[in-house]
Amino acid sequence: MHLYHSHEGPAAVSADAARPDGTRRALRIGLGGPVGSGKTATVAALCRTLRDRLSIAVVTNDIYTREDAAFLLRNAVLPPERIQAVETGACPHTAIRDDISANLEAVEDLEESVGPLDLILVESGGDNLTATFSKGLVDAQIFIIDVAGGDDIPRKGGPGVTTADLLVVNKTDLAPYVGSDLEQMALDAKKQRGDLPVAFTSLTSAEGVAPVADWVRARLADWTA
Repeated sequence: MHLYHSHEGPAAVSADAARPDGTRRALRIGLGGPVGSGKTATVAALCRTLRDRLSIAVVTNDIYTREDAAFLLRNAVLPPERIQAVETGACPHTAIRDDISANLEAVEDLEESVGPLDLILVESGGDNLTATFSKGLVDAQIFIIDVAGGDDIPRKGGPGVTTADLLVVNKTDLAPYVGSDLEQMALDAKKQRGDLPVAFTSLTSAEGVAPVADWVRARLADWTA
């Protein structure tokens, strides 16, 4: 099951869309969400799906380790030089919203070292429903929750759920085992988000990441138009 509502017209594009040399920089998409919701798995699936046609790089965030970057490297989703890790040393949202300097430096380093790039994915460390990205760091935001966390999460709202450019409800295959009502989650998400899109996914299926990848492709088409 996946529910997908598209925006009318192109997504907002950052005014700072060019690099210092005048060339267009990569589209930057941030992925946030609670611990265990499937952020790293989504990044890995997006890389596998898009890497043959797009030039991609990834920045991961962990508090005291480089665990998420190590996962991506072990699974060879991209060449090692295209993956950088940031150790936030504090709550993950501080490095994606409050002091973005470490992430911004990592993004710019990737553009310089392996560019030109089409897309940079910035994965936040696991955080709560208030985690959002600074507009100075990313151009669009994906917020990922999972059905095992409770089917009341869309109803509870929070900036991540209500304002992200795309809300992903992951692990739908677990709904029968944890008592989550997917239809109610869809209704609650619609009430919270209006016309902002929602995708229901299960990354364990072959086509699980498809609605997310389609959304990324649409944002990239707006960015390069």
